[in-house]
Amino acid sequence: EITFVPAGHLLGAAHVLIAVTENGETKKIGFSGDIGRANYPLHIDPQPFPEVDYLICETTYGNRIHADKDSPMDALGKVIKETCIDRPGRLIIPAFSVGRTQAVLYTLNKLIEERNFPAVRVFTDSPMGRSSTKIYSKYLSYLNPEAREFHKENDELFDVDNLIFLQTEKESKAIRDYREPCIIISSSGMISGGRVEQHIADNISNSYATILLIGYSAEGTLGRQLLAGADVIVVKDREYKVNAQIRKIDVFSGHADQTGLLDFVKQQSPKKLKKVFLSHGEEESMLEFSSILNGLGFNEVILPLKEETFEL
Repeated sequence: EITFVPAGHLLGAAHVLIAVTENGETKKIGFSGDIGRANYPLHIDPQPFPEVDYLICETTYGNRIHADKDSPMDALGKVIKETCIDRPGRLIIPAFSVGRTQAVLYTLNKLIEERNFPAVRVFTDSPMGRSSTKIYSKYLSYLNPEAREFHKENDELFDVDNLIFLQTEKESKAIRDYREPCIIISSSGMISGGRVEQHIADNISNSYATILLIGYSAEGTLGRQLLAGADVIVVKDREYKVNAQIRKIDVFSGHADQTGLLDFVKQQSPKKLKKVFLSHGEEESMLEFSSILNGLGFNEVILPLKEETFEL
């Protein structure tokens, strides 16, 4: 038997509970997938997960706590004001097409509707982002109560004033000549491929531009280089001097942090849970999270190697 439990990470995302009965004995295996975070724009909170015999748990933020204490509206509103309202700048937001782009558009819409923010021109440059936004609009019942109430009052979640969805590469390249303050939302979120690379190349040397990182950037990506304070970056074999402002907020990160991950695992009994397998995290993240779990009485914590197999 397979049971899906809402995980809160993306629209319809679910943990998976597998119950296998063989020779009269039932074993239960839990797979976390990506664990969402509480009070996230649009998405529901992760739901309680039943007790299992074996648990596979992600560790993206196994060694980190989300730093921002501001609300998404406060955090994003501050950067927009500093970049596009107080001065005629350009705000580039690398964002994953599914989940992150919709959360940003929804927050922009709330800033305009609820705080009377000026409707700065917004370009969303991701065909997949547009398709995903339509899906989010279609399945409103899967969203959190706040988002459903906002839709009820305003008839629209994502239709920000002055919003333009860019489809073709020609349209994407054309906005480099747009001279008014604007916001460009484009994938990928880590700046590793996708159209956002060209937007970074076009704006990274502009001191009036701000690059806003809103999520996790893996080792080796342009996003990680910018967060590390690189003075020069290379995009498609060409060097660019970094004059733009580099900012980071983590209120739009779709992953639970260390506290959220611990909350997920602590729904299990250390006496009943036979093994915990850690996945989806960098080594230092897994090692720290493993150590914490050991201290909580979870003694069988395993960091699987590639292609390693286990008989349960």
